[in-house]
Amino acid sequence: MRCVWEHNGNDTLLYSADYIGAYTRGDSLESAMSKMRIEIEAYSRWKGQECAQEADIQIVQEKDSDLQISDADSDVLFDSEREPLTREEYEDLKALVLKSAGDFYALYVSVPNKDESCLPQRSTFYGNVPRTAQEMYEHTKNVNSYYFAEIGIDVDTEGTIYDCRKRGFDLLEQTNGFLNNTVNNGSYNELWSLRKVMRRFLWHDRIHAKAMYRMAIKTFGRFGIVNTFKFITD
Repeated sequence: MRCVWEHNGNDTLLYSADYIGAYTRGDSLESAMSKMRIEIEAYSRWKGQECAQEADIQIVQEKDSDLQISDADSDVLFDSEREPLTREEYEDLKALVLKSAGDFYALYVSVPNKDESCLPQRSTFYGNVPRTAQEMYEHTKNVNSYYFAEIGIDVDTEGTIYDCRKRGFDLLEQTNGFLNNTVNNGSYNELWSLRKVMRRFLWHDRIHAKAMYRMAIKTFGRFGIVNTFKFITD
């Protein structure tokens, strides 16, 4: 199983290089590796595919970072994210990114009280961690304009998370040569490409969908909360 390892000291973000958007976190590489099998099982169920047979993890790229990795701050560009896209690859990834947006919205809608949460306040590098379904949803939806802007696409966040993400792709497809997957130097000197944008959408959705699902079943119980991402929970 090929993985990319981004870390600050022992704090680790471990990304699957083949299941785009799948990831684990841990206070060590070993801790993150121990969680990867469960993550891939959930991801495969979400995609409606069989999970591949268990295999040893192979680190194919490493990024030693000075970011707050423990809070999921990330700027790694995969080596594979520099490669041009075929139209088929693009359409497959776009469909998955839009599915993720739709599933995130369905999870959000299923939470009975969007402004109630049992979670305590906590701060990170980007401010207070979203606690309620409403806060998690607004935070995740607003990332649409940020990610698209990093590859030169100006899109608003009107409508649902699905609406504004779809609008971003529609605008992208009106630009010449977007399948060339040009690498751009974006905000804070972070390198971005279209492949990275699509991986980051999937990754970021999973982070906050997992947090929303866990918060919701802890706050309201499991009844009525839809597990659209097929997460495995205790």
